[in-house]
Formats: sequence, C-alpha cells, structure tokens
Amino acid sequence: MTDFQTIDLLAILPEIALTALGVLVLVLDVTWRGKIRQQLGVVTAVGLFAIAALTAVFTYPAESQLLYGGMMRHDLLAFVMRLIFLVAAGFTALLSVDVDNLGRRGEYYAVLIAAVIGMNLMAASADLIMLYLALETTSISAYILAGFLFNEERSAEAGMKYFLFGAVTSTVMLFGFSLLFGFAGTTNLYQIGTTIQANSLAITVIAVLVLVGVGFKLAVFPFHFWSPDVYEGAPTPVTAFISTASKAAGFAVLLRVFLIAFDGTNLQSASNWLPLLTSIAVVTTSLGNLVALTQKNIKRLLAYSSIAHAGYALMAFTAIQSAPVQAEAVAAVVYYLVTYVLTNLTAFGVIILVAKNVGSDDVAAFAGLNKRSAGLSLAMLVAFLSLGGIPPLAGFVGKFFIFMALVKANLLWLAIVLAVNSLIALYYYLLVLNVVYNRPVAEGATEIQVSAPYRVALTALCVGVVVFGVIIAPFYDPITRIFDLVK
Repeated sequence: MTDFQTIDLLAILPEIALTALGVLVLVLDVTWRGKIRQQLGVVTAVGLFAIAALTAVFTYPAESQLLYGGMMRHDLLAFVMRLIFLVAAGFTALLSVDVDNLGRRGEYYAVLIAAVIGMNLMAASADLIMLYLALETTSISAYILAGFLFNEERSAEAGMKYFLFGAVTSTVMLFGFSLLFGFAGTTNLYQIGTTIQANSLAITVIAVLVLVGVGFKLAVFPFHFWSPDVYEGAPTPVTAFISTASKAAGFAVLLRVFLIAFDGTNLQSASNWLPLLTSIAVVTTSLGNLVALTQKNIKRLLAYSSIAHAGYALMAFTAIQSAPVQAEAVAAVVYYLVTYVLTNLTAFGVIILVAKNVGSDDVAAFAGLNKRSAGLSLAMLVAFLSLGGIPPLAGFVGKFFIFMALVKANLLWLAIVLAVNSLIALYYYLLVLNVVYNRPVAEGATEIQVSAPYRVALTALCVGVVVFGVIIAPFYDPITRIFDLVK
C-alpha cells in the first residue's frame, strides 16, 4: 500500500469505525432481550470513546492534504472537530442510558452515530457537494432525534418545527451554493477562494444566503427562533447533543467556508460581510442573555444561553479582520467550543436526573438540590460557574481567549460588549444556583439516585471542565496551528 493510499484510508478511519459501531448496535438491538438492552448506551459510549482515541492516535495530520479528488480536507481543523463530536456523542449516549423510551432503543443510538458521521464529514468537507450532503446527513438525523419520542406531544412538535425551519434554511443555503458554483465554475472551496472576487456585491449576497443555513445550525440571530421550543420539547440528551455538537459543526462550516471560499483572511475581500457578522454577533449575544433572564424553564434558559454563547464564539471569528490576530481568533473559536461542549453537557446531565426524579424542567424543581444530592449540586455548580466565566474553570479561559483576540484586533468596543454580556449571564446563572443551594427542599422530596453511567459521565465532564481551565497550554498550543493548516 502506498503512502497516498494509507493517508486516504486514515482520513476516513473514524467514519469507517462509526459505521461498524452503528451496525454492531443494531445487531445487538435485535439479539438482546430484557434488562441487558439498557447496556446499548454503554456499548455505544464505549465505542465512541474508543473511536475518539483511535482518531487521536492514528489520524493526527502532519500536514494538510486534499483527498478524494478534492472532496475532503485532511487537516487539524477536521481532526479537532472530530474529537469534539465523538466525545460529545459518547457522553450523550451515557446520559441516555436511564431515559425512559430512549435508553433501550438501538435505533436511537444508530441515528446518533449517523449524526456524528455527518458532522465529521462537515468538518472535513472541501467541496460544496460533499458539504451539503454531510450537512443534510446531520440535519435529518437531528430532526429524527428531536422528535424521537413521537408519542409525546412536545417531542413530536419539536421534531416537526426543527425539520420545517431546517428545510427552509437548507434550501436557501443550497441556492447560495448553486450561485457560488455559477460564479466560480467549481465546487471546490479552495479553488473558489482563488477564483471569485469576494468583495463584489454579488458574492456578498451569496455569502448572506450561505449564512442563512450556517446561522440556523449556530442558532444565531435572526435564525435562533427554533431553538427554545426544540430544546424544551426534545428528549433532554438530544437537547444536550444539539446544543453542543451541532453548534460545533456549524462553526466548523463557518470557518471552512468563510475563511476559504469567501477569503475571510483578506480584509478587503471580507469587508462587505464581516460587519454583518459582527452585528449578528452583538445582537445574538445580547438578545440571548436578556431573554434568558425571564425564563422559568431550565431547558429554555439554557436554550437562550446557548444562543448567547454562539454570539461569543462569533465575536472571536470577527477578529480575523486583523491579520496579526487571525490565528489567535480561530484558536479562540475552537477552544471556546471545546469548553462549551464539556460545560453544557455537564449541565444537561444534571437536568436529566432531576427532571426524571421530579417530573419537571422548571427552575423551581431544583430547589434544595444540594440536600437531595451533593454530587449533582456540585456538578451544577461547576457547570453554571463555568458558563458564567468564573476562574479557574474552562468557561473563563474560553472567554479570556476571545476577549484577548478582540483587544489585539483593536475591537475594544466588542470586547466591552462581551464583558457586559458575561456579567448579565452570570446573574441568571447565579439565580439558578441560588435555587439549588438556598431554596428549601419541596415537601416529600427524596434523595436522587445516580446510576453508574451518570456518575462516570458527570465526573469525567466536571474533571474536563476543571482541566481545560487549569492546564491550558498542552491543549491551546496545538489549536493555534489550525489557521496555518486550514490555509
């Protein structure tokens, strides 16, 4: 086997392994009976973590290469994003084990794996056709997952709303792709970047059309309207997955398409659409935080919080308008996604257990949680303080890198917006923690039992939140090379 063939195989090794895992889960679903079916989630999680380890060991790119006729890009961005998707899906599988009508159904885990395959290909796509096929693979899987509990009205409604809004935005984005192909005469993102004049009015309009589809994935203003209803109605593990992995996949597309196809590294080329992205980032962050202040349902609160966090990461992306800061801006986006995925999964892990015990997603249901489960209340404390940007947790470091990128890019006003919004967000996170630690326990409330899969998942996630907030250099330094390898 030649070197080229070896690299060709290694570039899709995670997807091959995921396909095999999906087949294994479906076979076990058919053959296993009784209580052992509850182990389907554990098998899926172990498989996903094993594939993540396999990816980390064998697919690290020494250099960037276009493979499969220019359809895929084997580079550091795809490598890091794959790890994010695999780890997020692994924890989602663990958090699904004890969920009624979900944890023992093999088809649920198979669709979850299919979504990861689509996300992996989204991150590695170097061609418009491959990108759209990967995006639709992910989207259709996400629609199914959101409406998976079709016998429950809220879940069915969430799946239908997600599908309808997603179909419309994907159509608009596909129209933008077709126009982009018409102007460039090619579907390869890297060839498009060297062919079109990105600062022309026509290309700016195309960029806006593409942003409709990407913005829907990111849940940024004005494409955020679906997320509160979907987050509230979907099964909570699915909400956790959509709010983390799906958002990370959207940013992978944003980085790939707007940096390469629309030549975002060239300020003159990006001068027409960068101000639009900056405005969207400001409105998204402010709107998400202000509306979150009024929420009484914890899933809706985290939905608007998720919108705000998308705005934070988008702020970091806008710092590419300063040439010396471009590598730091891209690194800030990716590092922030890592910290957000770990933190939000932790929060939703606690929500799953409390909601199952109490039968409610309202913030009031968390009253006196510290007296019902010290471990769960500690996990909630770690998650919400990290989301609020309190040191030495991962969320603080993520926000710090964004803040520094903005300051170095001479976007001081945007850094101030980030700081003010962080304070607003911290207020409503502390309100929830006040309910957890200072409100009296409801009469008749019992201790919340935490099963082994949840203990493992929440412990690992909390450790991750602390580690990425304390031990920074070993993770951040390699990420700073993403910009060079993407180009």
